[in-house]
Order: sequence, then C-alpha cells, then structure tokens
Amino acid sequence: MNYAMIRYILAWVLKVEGAILSLPCIIALMYQEKEGISYLIWMVVCLAIGFLGSVKKPKNTEIYQKDGFAAVAMSWGVMSLFGAIPFVMTKEIPSLIDALFEIVSGFTTTGASILTDVEALSHTSLFWRSFSHWIGGMGVLVFILMLIPVKNGSQMNLMRAESPGPSVSKFVPRVRNTAILLYKIYIVMTIVQIVLLLLTGMQWFDAMCISFGSAGTGGFGVLNASCAAYTPVQQWIITVFMILFGVNFTFYYLILCKKAGAAFGMEEVRAYFVVIAVAIGIITWNIGSMYSSFSEAFRNASFQVGSIITTTGFSTTDFNLWPELSKYVLVLLMFIGACAGSTGGGIKVSRMLLLVKTIRKELQSIAHPRSIKKIKMDGHPVEHEVMRSINVFFITYMVIFAVSVLIISFNEFSLETNFTAVAATLNNIGPGMDLVGPMSNYAAYGVVSKAVLIFDMIAGRLELFPVLILFCPSTWKKRG
Repeated sequence: MNYAMIRYILAWVLKVEGAILSLPCIIALMYQEKEGISYLIWMVVCLAIGFLGSVKKPKNTEIYQKDGFAAVAMSWGVMSLFGAIPFVMTKEIPSLIDALFEIVSGFTTTGASILTDVEALSHTSLFWRSFSHWIGGMGVLVFILMLIPVKNGSQMNLMRAESPGPSVSKFVPRVRNTAILLYKIYIVMTIVQIVLLLLTGMQWFDAMCISFGSAGTGGFGVLNASCAAYTPVQQWIITVFMILFGVNFTFYYLILCKKAGAAFGMEEVRAYFVVIAVAIGIITWNIGSMYSSFSEAFRNASFQVGSIITTTGFSTTDFNLWPELSKYVLVLLMFIGACAGSTGGGIKVSRMLLLVKTIRKELQSIAHPRSIKKIKMDGHPVEHEVMRSINVFFITYMVIFAVSVLIISFNEFSLETNFTAVAATLNNIGPGMDLVGPMSNYAAYGVVSKAVLIFDMIAGRLELFPVLILFCPSTWKKRG
C-alpha cells in the first residue's frame, strides 16, 4: 500500500472540496443568509488541511489496483464526512448521522433524504446539497486526475475504481485527456439544460439545482413537491436530459468524432432506449384511467421511467398510488439502472445484457453440446475476465442486498418499505415504495439502519469492491 500517495490524494480531495465550498458562500452573499458564515469557516478548514497534506509530494507516485480502490473509497468517505459538517454547523440538520446521510445521498447521486421539509432549508444549503449531485455524478477523482501528476497506469487504476460499469475504456491515449473530455461533455450538457429551463420561465436558482440533479442523476429538489410544481414543458425538458445523462458517455464521444454509425451501433445504448420505450408504453397503458388525458398519463409515465432507470429520483406524481403492475415495472428499472460509463447507478444495462447472453449461451450449449460459441458485445468477444467479474459482482450484490434488508428489518417496517429502501440506496435511486415513497423520506429509520443505508449508497456508487476492499486485512500491508 502506497500510504504517502493515498495521503496526497486525500489532501487534494479536501482542497477541491474546500474550493467548491466557496460556491454556497457566494449563494449566501446573494441571498444575504447567515448560513454562509458556517460554509466560509469550513471552507477555510478544508483548504488548510488539504494544503498541509499536499505540501510534500510523494517520491513514489505509482498506484496499483489495490491502492487505487482503497484511495477512491477513502476519498469518498472523507469527502462525505467533511461535506456533512456545514449542515451541522448551520443547525439546519443538527444530527451528524442525518447530515452524513444527506450529503452521502448527494455525492453518490442517490437523492434519498431525511428531510421532512426541504423548503425550510436556506438557499445556501439547498445549493450545496444539489451541487453535491453534480460533483458526485462524474466523480471527484475524475476531476482530480486532471490536476495531480501520477503515472499513467496509476491514473487508470483510480478511474477504473470510480467509474461505473464492468470496465473503463480510454477514449483517447492519455487518461488525463479522457477526464478533461468527460468533463467538457458533462459541463456543456448541464449548461444547455439550464438555458432551456430558463427559457421556459423557470427561476434561475431552480434551473441550476434541477440541472445539477439531472446531470448527476441525483434527485434532490428545492421544493417539497419535487418536480410536480413545474410546467409540462419543463418536466419534458427534465425527462429528456435525465435520459440523456443515463447514456454511456462513449456514445457522445463517438458522435463528436463523427462516428455516428459506431455510436448508434452500441448494443447497450440500443437496449437502454428499448427498455425505456417498453416501460413507458406499459405504464402509460396501465395508469391511463388515473389521469384526465392520454398526454398527462404519457408525460408522468415518461418522467418516472426516465427518473427511475437513470436512478435520478425526481418525481412529478406519487407513483406509490399507481397500480401494482406499474410499481413492479419501476422496481425492475431500479435494478437495471442506466448505462455503464454514465452518471447513473443501478446494476447497469451492459451487465444485464451480458447476463442474458450468458443464459442464452448456456441453453445453446445444452442443446448443442459440441458447439463452441463466444459471448460478444458490439461485435467483439467478451473476455473471460470480464464475465468472471460480472458473475462475482452479482453474487456480492445479492449478499449485500440480503444482509442490508435483514438489518434494517429490525425497525419493524413493511417488507415493501425495507426491500425498496435498500434497492433505492444500493442502486442510488432515492425514493422507494410505501414509507420511503416519493412523498415520504428516510427520517423514521434508526441510527443503525441509516448507517447501513449510507454504506449501501457509497458501495452502490463505487460498484461494491472499492468499499469492500477496505475491510480486507491484506489491503493495509505495506508493499515489500
């Protein structure tokens, strides 16, 4: 374990966090809110610790895979802990466990909340929790890769640990250039959404916060009614951008390189849009009688399908009241999730595709024992190592899911509540069903349950293993 390099990375995380804490300070000045003083003080603390920790650059800047996984998990832990303190300092969320739950939900782009009255928060804190979605969506380590000098192989180990999906592909030869390109696409798409929402008459503060949530596929709103208070046109804009941010960013890179054929030939992207279309069709048909017109049913179905499959978590209606078929479809979408290489959570469409292909290959092997078939994705054979990692991921996912449901069941809530609470946090969605539905929150859970759900949110965002490796004793042995 390269402890010096991990210390250096954690220091940079605090420096970056200190820098972005200046933004809610600006919002506090604009709205003349006293909460900005707490953010300013904590900004100075973060910057001071960060600069002290990064003064001495390590001689060995190499990070192996184990080090990269541990560094990413620890970075998210440090970032969340320091990000929660301003909520406690302003006394808007006086409980540390509740403040930690809220900010972890923000950074992991989950959108689950313990707040019963969102509108009671200052603009300063509303901005901070929404901006945490935007930072967490692309990943703070991806941003730091543009700043710190480490060996190229080490950069890939960091990026692989933080980026969602079975594997990370480099669009361009240098990982740092890849990180810069990702952020350029991310920033431009965010700005476009903000502008479009402003053109529809939405308030600038709402437009920014909602766009941060859409870009990071988070789900923190600034109104108690989430997105239900916005106009149909604004809801459609949010729907479209939620779905766009759930697409593998490789797709956009190929479009920019004028390789539209390769972009639209991506099996995962095609499957993603097919799943969305089918889900919208089923739900629109199922809830049609609940709304005054087909267009209203179609809009609400489209919004909630886009919100759930991209794991954003915004809502325009209380889907807890929808028929069982529609709720079942939404729960399935919770597990499927968005594309690999997007800002969305969930198991990922690519993994689901490969799982289906594995089942089909097994059936063909039974029917034709002598046939030899390879699993392919986008016309290329999938390596055995990738398939092995996916199988291990599924097993680990189910174990964590089952244990989490078991522990939080001690709160004596319904199975529907506990099951969907874990599904919503482990898949970074936000709202579940029943007592944790879109019009409810997670405040009723006890401290232990909240701690479990916090773990699930971080584990889900980092694809399980970077967090689990922290509990492996061999991780902490110094490299000989």
